Amino acid sequence: MIKQEKRDLAVFNLEKFIYEKVICRPVSMFLPDLEERRDEITRRVAGKRVLVIGGAGSIGSSFIRALMPYKPAALIVVDTNENALAELTRSLRSGGYSVPTDYIPYPMDYASPIFERMFRERGGFDIVANFAAHKHVRSEKDMYSVAAMFRNNVLNARNLLALLGEYPPDCYFCVSTDKAANPVNLMGASKRLMEELIFAYAGTFPVKTARFANVAFSNGSLPDGFMHRLSALEPLTAPTDVRRYFVSPEESGQICLLSAVTANTGEILFPKLEEAQMMRFDRIAEDLLAAMGYNVLKCASDEEAVEKAAALRSGSRDYPVHFFTSDTSGEKSFEEFYTGTESLDLTRYKTLGAITGKVIDDRDPVLDFLARLSDALEDPKTDKESLVALIGG
Repeated sequence: MIKQEKRDLAVFNLEKFIYEKVICRPVSMFLPDLEERRDEITRRVAGKRVLVIGGAGSIGSSFIRALMPYKPAALIVVDTNENALAELTRSLRSGGYSVPTDYIPYPMDYASPIFERMFRERGGFDIVANFAAHKHVRSEKDMYSVAAMFRNNVLNARNLLALLGEYPPDCYFCVSTDKAANPVNLMGASKRLMEELIFAYAGTFPVKTARFANVAFSNGSLPDGFMHRLSALEPLTAPTDVRRYFVSPEESGQICLLSAVTANTGEILFPKLEEAQMMRFDRIAEDLLAAMGYNVLKCASDEEAVEKAAALRSGSRDYPVHFFTSDTSGEKSFEEFYTGTESLDLTRYKTLGAITGKVIDDRDPVLDFLARLSDALEDPKTDKESLVALIGG
C-alpha cells in the first residue's frame, strides 16, 4: 500500500490544488502588472548579469523561473544547499527554460571569503537578488538559534552591501516579510533591521524589497509538511484558529521580479490582498485529504492520531488528523503589510501596493547599531531578554 500511496502523490497536481483550494484564483494575480510592464522588464533584464543568493530555495527558485523568459546574459546562483542547487539545474534544463550559456550554480556561503573572491573576479553584477534568510519564528528557540538568525538576516547582509558598494549594481533586491510591519518577535525584528540596513545604501545603488505572505507549500512550511506526512502515511496536525494570506510559488517569484526591476529605489512592494482571502491551515489539510481520496478522521490528541495511523498501512481511507487551538505567543494574530505611519502608493500597480519614502540618508547610525548588535551576539552573557532590550531601545 505504501508504494501505491507514493504513486498517488507522484501524479497529484499540487500546483492545480494550490490555485483552486489555497489561493482560490484561476491564474496568478500579478499577470496584469507583468503584462503592462513586459517591455520595461525586458529592457532591464535582457543581456544583464544576474546573481541570485539563496536561489535554490522556494522563493529564490521561483524568482529565477520568473526571470528566465527575459533572457539575462549570465545567471550565477549561490546557495549552501548543494542538492537543491543540483535539482534546480535539472529543473531549469528539462523545463523548457532558456538557460544562459553563462550559468553557474555555486554551493557556497555568501558570507565566505570564496564568495567574495568570486564576486570580485567577476567584477560584480547588474542585478543582485538575495533570498538567503531565516524565515520561521520557530528559529527563536534559544540564543544559539537567535544569533544565527541575526547573523544571516542582518549582519551577513551588511557585509554583502559593503561589497556591493564597491561594485554598484543596477539594483539590489532582498525579500522581507509581513512580520517586519510592527514586529512582535525577533524574526520580524531581524527583517525590520534588514530593511533599515538596505535603505541606508539607497543613495549608493538602487535597493528594493517586498513584504508578502505565506508561500503555499514552500519548503519547511506547515502545508509542505502535510505532503511529507502523506508520503510517510503519518497523521496530520494543524491549528484551527490561524488564518493566513497565501500566494502561490509562481506568484512569489513574480512579485520579487516586479519589485526588483520595476519598483523605485527605497520602496517596499506588497500584494493587494483582502481579508476574505485568508485561509486556515486545518481547511487546507481537509481539502488536501479530500483531493487525495481520504476521509478526515478527527482525533482528540497527537497520540490518538499516531495510534490510528497504523490502519493506513492496511489500506484504510480514513486519515487521522489532530486539529488544535494554537498557542500564538510570539506570533501575530493577524497579518499586516504596512503600518499606519508608512506612506503608500496604491495606484501605480494594479495588483501591488508600494510603501514609499524609505531611503535613509545617513547610514552611520544604522551601521553603529549593527556593530553593537554584533558585539552583543558574541558576548556569552547576552540572553534573549537583553537582546530584546537592545533592539527595542
